[in-house]
Amino acid sequence: MNQGRHMRQIAIIGCGTIGVSWAAYFLSRGLAVSAHDPEPAALQAFTERVAADMATLGAEPLTPRLCDTAADAVAQADLVVENAPESVELKRGLLRELQALAPAGAIIASSTSSLTHSDIAGETTVPGRVVIAHPFNPPHLVPLVELYGPDPAVVERLADFYCGIGKQPVVMRREMVGHIANRLSSALWREALYLLQEDVASVADIDRAVTAGPGLRWAIQGPFLTYHLGGGQGGIRHYLEHLGPSQQYRWASLGEPEMNEALKARIVAGVEDATRGQPLDSLFARRDTRLAALQRTLGEAANEEMAP
Repeated sequence: MNQGRHMRQIAIIGCGTIGVSWAAYFLSRGLAVSAHDPEPAALQAFTERVAADMATLGAEPLTPRLCDTAADAVAQADLVVENAPESVELKRGLLRELQALAPAGAIIASSTSSLTHSDIAGETTVPGRVVIAHPFNPPHLVPLVELYGPDPAVVERLADFYCGIGKQPVVMRREMVGHIANRLSSALWREALYLLQEDVASVADIDRAVTAGPGLRWAIQGPFLTYHLGGGQGGIRHYLEHLGPSQQYRWASLGEPEMNEALKARIVAGVEDATRGQPLDSLFARRDTRLAALQRTLGEAANEEMAP
């Protein structure tokens, strides 16, 4: 059994949305969680917000250990999960500090959504023990974790840990700004903005074109398998030979939106119209309920496929 299975003490550094969600998930898996945030307000609300996310998971609420200092939070940690704002300078200093404070064998995992390992870990004493471990939001409901680090053994250990608690890690062979999922999401978002700017459709209809169409398939298969099946009985070979040129045709027409004030105003007005004044808390709750239901359905389907 890999050493990653033995990580039991988790330190959460940064108690915002991602830190809350991670803490809820770790606690729901029976792990011990300590937490620190330099902002007293974030730490004060942390326990209540963690309990709410655990309720969404259907887990009994548990209490993380709140710490006044980072040193206290990481003192016994096997894994330190850093969730600071997306600032290169801030993360550089924080990762250097956390590695100096944590036990020598601890892995430092950064939840950065876009920054590279080279950006933020170069000033640490042992860069190989720092791993990019980007969760897809919200971490307690979405299983993806994107990993990159220069030491394959450390990355393997962390991947094994995440697999052991029900996550689905992907390992990047080389670092890339935005990693994998956010680059794919950004490509779709760019074209959605272009369609809106060109007045092709409303915000609501552009969103519906995703959720009522390809989004349903994307929940169960990625782009490569999608096009493999799109080739019918000939699979991906047939698709590339006979329909590949149609992709080239579409690529040539993809747009580059200009993020000007007019587009920003159109985005805001379109989103407000599409959400019909529903408060954000209601939208978050509906999203989380549906994500939890989707995960249950996918889990049940996977169990049926594995049954003899």
